[in-house]
Amino acid sequence: MVWIGIILVLLGAGCFYGAVHTQRRVHAMMAAETLSVPELLEQAGIAAELNGGPGRFRKVCEVVGETAPAPVGVLRSELTGTECVWHSHRVERRYESRDRDSEGRTRTTTRTETVSERTSPHGWPLLRDGHTIGIDHGGRRPDPVEQVLDRFEPSDEQRGFFDRGDRTLGYRHQEWVLRTGVPMYVLGEVDDRDGPLIIRPPADTTQPFVLSTRTEEELTRSDRQTQRWWARGGAVLVVLGLALTVGGVLT
Repeated sequence: MVWIGIILVLLGAGCFYGAVHTQRRVHAMMAAETLSVPELLEQAGIAAELNGGPGRFRKVCEVVGETAPAPVGVLRSELTGTECVWHSHRVERRYESRDRDSEGRTRTTTRTETVSERTSPHGWPLLRDGHTIGIDHGGRRPDPVEQVLDRFEPSDEQRGFFDRGDRTLGYRHQEWVLRTGVPMYVLGEVDDRDGPLIIRPPADTTQPFVLSTRTEEELTRSDRQTQRWWARGGAVLVVLGLALTVGGVLT
């Protein structure tokens, strides 16, 4: 009982950490300025004059606009060929595994392993009022994105187990895309180190990077609700864990 109580207390602490992390993101969105590309270009020009040239401008802010094709052109996703500015896919193998325990008994379990996973490396421009700013997603997935494929294909290899002791049941194919013309909200750090203005994950890793197809209002409302659930869940787990721990010590 004592160990169960300790585990519940630790889980509760994890919930409180999630609540604090979510609250910090809400505060960061509320505190950040929403700037247009002309305003950022003006500030970058001032920074270049003060610092003896471009390349040193840094500004944490919010940018909103619509997705547009990158200079490389419109992309096509690898599994469905959907036109987009960003895509990601994952292929999972589902299989039965046969294991033998120390007493010689055989047990069959169903497991899943990822056999292929890839995200397009290119960023894309964000367009608003005829002006664009580049987005470097830094390997992050926009939230949320459109899922265009979720299909399970049974395998033909249905008879007998392989020498390594498993049998393939099939493969699950999933793919997500971000199309052109999708409204986006981005909170990150704008810089000119590559020449054109690009917004990317902040150099200070304690600062949040938000890349979303939802509005700031939708994100704030959702995060506040999530923060409340984390806090309430953490309180319940800590109280229950302490009760079990104390009860176990006293008995």
